[in-house]
Amino acid sequence: MSVTAPAPAGFGHLLRYWRSVRAKSQLDLACDAETTPRYVSFVETGRAQPSRQMVVRLARALDVPLRERNELLLAAGYAPLYSTAPLSSPLLKRVEQALTSMLGQHEPFPAVVLDRGWQVQRANTGAQRLFGRLFAPHPVPAPANVLRLVIEPGPMRDKLRNWAAVVPALLDRAHREAIGGVLDRETAELVRDLRGRPDVARLLTEPDLSPGSAPIVDLHFDMAGTSLRFFSVVSTIGAPIDVTAQELRVEAFFPADDETRDRWTSLEVNERASLA
Repeated sequence: MSVTAPAPAGFGHLLRYWRSVRAKSQLDLACDAETTPRYVSFVETGRAQPSRQMVVRLARALDVPLRERNELLLAAGYAPLYSTAPLSSPLLKRVEQALTSMLGQHEPFPAVVLDRGWQVQRANTGAQRLFGRLFAPHPVPAPANVLRLVIEPGPMRDKLRNWAAVVPALLDRAHREAIGGVLDRETAELVRDLRGRPDVARLLTEPDLSPGSAPIVDLHFDMAGTSLRFFSVVSTIGAPIDVTAQELRVEAFFPADDETRDRWTSLEVNERASLA
């Protein structure tokens, strides 16, 4: 079952929502937040006003994502606690340096940085080469949303041989990788729109129940007769206290077989030779 963050509301309503998401009773939450069930009840009904510290304790006990913790603080009448700095901000300099290093070290294979809405924020040369070849002779859409590029009609979908196998796995992954297990409102709306497409709905209502021969679903591209198979590994920032940092992830693509590794390396060598 998918879970979507609610629209902004009063603190008591938001607290009940997150308690229901985490399947915690008032007693459970009180124990985890080191307070009493009576106090939790009073806060949810508006009979008690929580302190800023208590809001944070309750949010931590419920594993609320940082962006939504700020919403809880605002609903309780307090200023947000967690920064939302752009990736280019000096505050996130170390994070950006680490991401840049990861993207560079993964060359010549593709790697991208995604935000929680699946928008590409950074791409290494390998990823630019892959997207460029997929969309040639047209430019890569900007902004590039991976969910849309894979699922909606277009050059990437046209060149994805196993589109029917990738789509259900990708939509499942969108829920699995949601921050705190809860899709934000914009991403939830995007996922609903994509799931509502007739061609996608047919895949989801009549899934292929036959087990595959591999433990993961590869992306199998056919570009001008050249077959390329990639699988990806996703990394996130450890122990973030900034909203942006929490919501970023690196997706690194690896060759799924030796043929792809050799073909991709040859493409890189030929491209460098043509530019020399």
